[in-house]
Amino acid sequence: MNSVDTRTGPAGGRDTAGRRGWERSVLDPRDAVRLGVLGLLGRRGRTLLTAVGIAIGIAAVVAIVGISASSRANVLAVLDRLGTNYLTVTPGQALAGGPAELPADARRRLAHLDAVQAAATTAQLDVTLRRSDQLPRTITRGTVVLAADPGLLGTLHGTVAAGHWLDATPGRYPTVVLGATAARRQGVDLALGPQMVWLGDQWFAAVGILAPMPLAPELDNAAMIGVGVATDRFGYQGSPSTIYLRADPSDINAVRDVAAATADPRHPAQVQVTRPADALAARAATNTAFTTLLLGLGGVALLVGGVGIANVMVISVMERRGEIGVRRALGATRRHIRAQFLVEALVQAGVGGVAGVAVGGCLTLGYALAMDWPVRVPLLGLGGGILAALVVGGLAGLYPAARAARLAPAEAVRAV
Repeated sequence: MNSVDTRTGPAGGRDTAGRRGWERSVLDPRDAVRLGVLGLLGRRGRTLLTAVGIAIGIAAVVAIVGISASSRANVLAVLDRLGTNYLTVTPGQALAGGPAELPADARRRLAHLDAVQAAATTAQLDVTLRRSDQLPRTITRGTVVLAADPGLLGTLHGTVAAGHWLDATPGRYPTVVLGATAARRQGVDLALGPQMVWLGDQWFAAVGILAPMPLAPELDNAAMIGVGVATDRFGYQGSPSTIYLRADPSDINAVRDVAAATADPRHPAQVQVTRPADALAARAATNTAFTTLLLGLGGVALLVGGVGIANVMVISVMERRGEIGVRRALGATRRHIRAQFLVEALVQAGVGGVAGVAVGGCLTLGYALAMDWPVRVPLLGLGGGILAALVVGGLAGLYPAARAARLAPAEAVRAV
């Protein structure tokens, strides 16, 4: 800072021209930043704790935005991979009350529609699956038993995580394929060798474990056996409980309109037709609404950090009155004092903002990898996080800076 006074001479007399060898007091931006940083370095502990408040708020905002974006990207990736051209046909309520049933030939009728590319059925059986015959019948761990068409996996574009699908074994051989959740809950791991499960009071060989099925999550906790085995051993009569359809994407709505009447021409009102992709889209919309709420909470944390900066800066003004008085006496103007304290607030906020962005990005990365999602951290969110920190810090520093600038030099020096 180039000193001296702009309006007074050596004896304190007024320099009316303002040009009699006296230079105007100047504080350029570099000097202001240097003074602000030095002021903070002299109070490192307090500066660090204040910056942590801003960092927490920014980290929360960045993590919320990043995790939400990663979740949406995962939903879109699932839809792109599996397609939106699926329909699920299930029985609804009978007109007389109670559950309805789909006709045994419903799948064949639907498969004859021109736009239908594939169709497969499952039927829930009134039998239980347990890990051992020594366990009570009630210890099923939520696993349901389904009779499944051999073409089910191809219709749903599903994959086998371990072992093989039902179509690789003889139709009436007692084999079972478990969904991903069912295998985990039952403790079945084919990597350990052949596994047997107690299904319907007889032993079945577990020959496969499916990968998760995002468009048919009901299969994740299911044990699937062949239709022939279900007919021979458990008296399955052929009425499906669910029919999965894959149709031409351009005709999916047309197929949806006629699916109920085609599956059960006598009672179309008792048939429900749903589109699993709609559920995923609704989940994405719900995530967006939930993200808005969480962003509000992150904003509250950011506000708390700003209040912390304002509080520390006000205390700093009170503690540094002597320093302010000396600087004023040496020629610093009110604008210079204001600039110094405002820079200190901005530096604290900037440090907290950068740290918060880094922490929020790491949280997003860790969560996305743990959930096996694509990692998405919007650049706008990163830049916006730092900008938000600076705005909050600037607003929090305005009042303390103005208060410091209003201190009278004589009174401030007497406080030394």
